[in-house]
Amino acid sequence: MKVIQSGVFARTIKKLHKKEKAALDRAVKKIMADPTVGSLKVGDLAGVRVYKFKVATQQYLLGYQYDEGKVVLTLLALGSHENFYRDLKR
Repeated sequence: MKVIQSGVFARTIKKLHKKEKAALDRAVKKIMADPTVGSLKVGDLAGVRVYKFKVATQQYLLGYQYDEGKVVLTLLALGSHENFYRDLKR
């Protein structure tokens, strides 16, 4: 499976601490094992899935798209719930 990072996602992970990066790596591996694990969104975000995971007490949301035909996982956005969906629409 090929994994692609969007520019927004790449800039966001540069700011993470080691524990947060480790939790993100575990989340991405879980998504790679089963791409349907995230909840599928509708409306403006049709085709986007969001996987929720926790680091200590902070909940993070990971937005991604999966193309079954090309077997490509595109990581779109990462962040806390505050303004996550608004920023993902852009």
